[in-house]
Amino acid sequence: MPPSPAPLTLRRCVDRWAVSPPAMDVVAALFSFGLMVLDVPGLAREDNSLPGWAAALVFAAAASTLTLRRRVPWVPFVVAMSMLGWLHELTMIQFALYSLGRFRGRRTAAAATALYVVVAYVYFNLPGWPDRHGDTLSDFLSLVLPIGVLAAGVGIAAYRQDLVAALEVERRASAARQAVQEERIQVGRDVHDLVGRELTLLAVRAEVLAVRARGQAHQQDFEELADTARRAHHMLNETIVRRTDDTPGLDGLAALAEESEQMGSPVRLDVDAGAKGLSPLRQAAVHRVVRECLTNAAKHAPGLPVTVAITLDDADLHLEVRNPLPATPPDRAPVSAGTGLLSMSERVTTMGGTLHATRTGDAYVVRATLPSGLR
Repeated sequence: MPPSPAPLTLRRCVDRWAVSPPAMDVVAALFSFGLMVLDVPGLAREDNSLPGWAAALVFAAAASTLTLRRRVPWVPFVVAMSMLGWLHELTMIQFALYSLGRFRGRRTAAAATALYVVVAYVYFNLPGWPDRHGDTLSDFLSLVLPIGVLAAGVGIAAYRQDLVAALEVERRASAARQAVQEERIQVGRDVHDLVGRELTLLAVRAEVLAVRARGQAHQQDFEELADTARRAHHMLNETIVRRTDDTPGLDGLAALAEESEQMGSPVRLDVDAGAKGLSPLRQAAVHRVVRECLTNAAKHAPGLPVTVAITLDDADLHLEVRNPLPATPPDRAPVSAGTGLLSMSERVTTMGGTLHATRTGDAYVVRATLPSGLR
């Protein structure tokens, strides 16, 4: 007898929830609570007058705030600092600092670690600090500093790995979208070439007929037909350009820069005002090249500034993206398919331009030149 669909559906739901972020947060809360419960006997003897059952309830309530660590990681951090001052419990702060590093990045984790050390030092100088958590200042620092720095550092490393994984997912999705877009562009160009040729011939034939009918009653009709064919050809050009590429243009560079800064790599944009007059296809090509360069910079030179310069010179558009090379390579090799440079080069080449990527001194520079189409 085949199994009932209801238990199978329930099992699939349970399996999906078991690997979901909320389930991971619950596991972190339970693990933190289990470690804190181990301190209950010592807590009752030395740190506080709470009975064991009351201390366990307090620990359970504190650990439950870790289920909020993705949305509001400051909540478990504040609770952990309160636990440190009241019950002298150091376990919770490790999970809180890790969560800040994991879900808010390097700057937030560094600020929280510094705040933790300062507040812990204040606690150390207050009466009632237990000797087993640091009899002297050196003992105290040797206990407090490694806990905070290590927890925050591991969280930051996990944040970086999450970022690289997200970039790889976005890269694959972008590659799929680009393949579809290239097919659409090719179809659009074929339509443009075939239909545009016929419209041009129609306009020329109508003009010839208008000349032949000069002074006759049908001359104006032929002239209107030629004008209609020219307008149709112009509309075809505009439609093909607009419909075959939905990539944002130069106006979308600010959003790319903001996204890169959120990932820890500040971006300086220097865009020639005249570049806003470029055709949508050329603006889309520039946008794709800049996006790929910022993605590569985030993977291979995380945290370092990136400069994007777009200038017009005579009939050409010049694009330069420059980022410093890190003093030491990332601890782990970034996830990369190795096709980014090739896709950028193909994109620029189809527009009649050239692209070069080189290492110059202590920087990595991508330069692209393509016809502006403005002259």
